Amino acid sequence: MAEVIEATPLDTPDSDALRFLPEGPYQIAPGAFSWVGIQHGAEAPHGSLNRYDFESGKNVSQDLPGRPGFAFPCQTANRFVVGCERSLGFFDVASGQWEPFCEAVDQDVTNTIINDGLAYEDNLIFGTKDLEFATKKAGLYLYRGRDRQLIQLRDDQICSNGKAILLDGGQLSLIDIDSPTRQVVRYGVDLDNGTLTEPDVVLDLTSDPAVPDGAILTPDGTGLIIAMFLPQSAAFGETRLYDLASGQCRKVWRTPLSPQNTCPALVEHAGTLKLVITTAVENMSAEDQAVCSNAGRLFVADSGLDVGDWSPPVFQA
Repeated sequence: MAEVIEATPLDTPDSDALRFLPEGPYQIAPGAFSWVGIQHGAEAPHGSLNRYDFESGKNVSQDLPGRPGFAFPCQTANRFVVGCERSLGFFDVASGQWEPFCEAVDQDVTNTIINDGLAYEDNLIFGTKDLEFATKKAGLYLYRGRDRQLIQLRDDQICSNGKAILLDGGQLSLIDIDSPTRQVVRYGVDLDNGTLTEPDVVLDLTSDPAVPDGAILTPDGTGLIIAMFLPQSAAFGETRLYDLASGQCRKVWRTPLSPQNTCPALVEHAGTLKLVITTAVENMSAEDQAVCSNAGRLFVADSGLDVGDWSPPVFQA
């Protein structure tokens, strides 16, 4: 029987624009995390990079030049690497300067933008999404830092979401979610050759009413925490911890009156690891929003996981 924990809504975001599609939370310092507003409304051409501080309870939002899929802190202070529209670039939160360094993403197809990703050393692994959520044309990419090469790993995804890297016996593996498949798969990764092995299905969630979205590993690498996007009105949403070896669900964090969970993150605060969960309003009718009054809010809960030597990676640019 999975343990059930009730998450607490934060008083952020505080605007309809920012509550539309929050994703990608990420610790930037103990007690603080960033997140992206992918799009500030159904027709909005841009989104934002946001930074939230637990102590003050304040969120700082800065518009970006398009719709971001992810943002990770760099080793340089105030600098983030961002996947925005079809470009990778650096955004300086002090100056507001945007500096693209790779603009060839999904250049052979139309109507896709960058979505979820991860940072591993000086590399980025990320995917794109078909904006109509219909065609297997979205890419999965490796941006290899040492030679600044963009390498396409797959060209047949629909909406590339949760990702994690495992290192086991010197072998790298990629955990990956193409959300419409409702499956979590695992590839072997060869960074030198820029290749993947054939995928193995780790979790099959095809019978679940909710769609797996963003995901992160537990600090010990044995579990995967997945935000589940339930596209209907409901009393709560779920973010779940699955054991990778057995496939069993060990823990469920509920987000009251907010069913569309998009991404989880672990954030150290006051000596413990908190779980931060982003949720979204996207595609909700006015009637559903009236019922699901917490939709689009960020939530926080005790993770129950040991801080230990855990620290989030930074992009080593």
